[in-house]
Amino acid sequence: MEFDAVILTGGRSSRLGGVPKSGLMHDGATLLELALQAARGAVAVAVVGPDPGTLPEGVLSCREEPAFAGPAAAVAAGISALERHRSRDPRHPAAAPLTLVLAVDMPRADAAVGRLLAAAAEAPPGDGLMAVSADGRRQPLVGLYSTAALQRCVADARQRGELDNASIFALLARLEVREVSVPKGSTDDVDTWDDASALGVTGPVNGHGFDGHHRDSHNPGLRPGVPPLNSTLEANGEKPG
Repeated sequence: MEFDAVILTGGRSSRLGGVPKSGLMHDGATLLELALQAARGAVAVAVVGPDPGTLPEGVLSCREEPAFAGPAAAVAAGISALERHRSRDPRHPAAAPLTLVLAVDMPRADAAVGRLLAAAAEAPPGDGLMAVSADGRRQPLVGLYSTAALQRCVADARQRGELDNASIFALLARLEVREVSVPKGSTDDVDTWDDASALGVTGPVNGHGFDGHHRDSHNPGLRPGVPPLNSTLEANGEKPG
């Protein structure tokens, strides 16, 4: 089954004191490396967010415009990057029928992605498949969507001027997606240092990450002086990242 992948890395990480989530570590790998591993079957991959540094050969890098414009804009940027790549690649001139959308801040997402791919192989996915956690929480940033349907959503939102600062639920509102139950913990995400601790996630190797001494006593997880800015990776568009 062919699919492309869009990996979102670009939140402000306000409740992590501004530490980029993509560089956090889990079991000896960065969260970006783990996300790329989860998307390892993709024909083409676009990483959307701040400069990710060195990426594996063939992995695309792009940024939503304006920066920090929200998850809908980030997905749109990834889809556009994949389309441009396809137009220059004679080996794969047509888009893959499905596109995996994956946020970088879920260190155990590999199991969830595996369940989505298995479900797609068992029955036609229609407009797409969306992960649902063991406690019933829908997670649209672990989703396998019809590429054509996703392109239509992006085009419609852009035409209406509703991409910037829109939630991913708003972008996908017109799709009829099938919910897929995924293994417990596979969509648990890192928004705060407490989340990181619970998931065994630590700071980047340069030492500018998880350190309880950097916490503000009145705002756990925030370094002093960091403003409460919204995160690109928030699925519902309501809470800060």
